[in-house]
Amino acid sequence: MSSEDHENEEQSMAQPVPEWLVPPVEGFRAEDLDSLPDLPPHTELIDGSLVLVSPQKGFHSIVLDLLVQAMRAEAPAPYRVRREMTVTLGPRQRPEPDLMVVQAASIDNEQTTFFPRDVVLAVEVVSPESTERDRDRKPQLYAGAGIVYFWRVENNDGVPVVYTYELDPAGRAYGLTGIHHDRLLTARPYALDIDLTEVKRL
Repeated sequence: MSSEDHENEEQSMAQPVPEWLVPPVEGFRAEDLDSLPDLPPHTELIDGSLVLVSPQKGFHSIVLDLLVQAMRAEAPAPYRVRREMTVTLGPRQRPEPDLMVVQAASIDNEQTTFFPRDVVLAVEVVSPESTERDRDRKPQLYAGAGIVYFWRVENNDGVPVVYTYELDPAGRAYGLTGIHHDRLLTARPYALDIDLTEVKRL
């Protein structure tokens, strides 16, 4: 086989490049997450760039199961709990909190995203590959968009520690309201009493 034939064969076997691998000059926009073909699940848009999520470890999944079950059981009528859906904060910002408390009136089961006015609480369970985003950039975005409550969940030797925050509207930044070891006891956004050590039995 000649080198030209070999090159032609390699070209014919080459896989097409997905559209999302070649960003537009101005970056992607929030609505692109709904239209780009073959986009990996749970892709986020932060500052106009696509963020691909690594497979999550067992701790991440178990903590979400615990929180979702407890929070849904206690949620008052105006609120609903949703996991792993995006929130569109602006034209170039569409992160995906691990968990959200949203206004029940905003829910349409055909939707793929929420808007800041719909979100009461955003929760991030910190993963090794997303530490900087979960601790720094995403809280900045949520606060800037006016989401009143934010929780960050860290792994402390297999037991979650929940850091709770509330928005200071004067500065559009979060203030720490509590650090919860073993037990999450809070009245905001609604009354909750969750035994965090339950993750060891799940």
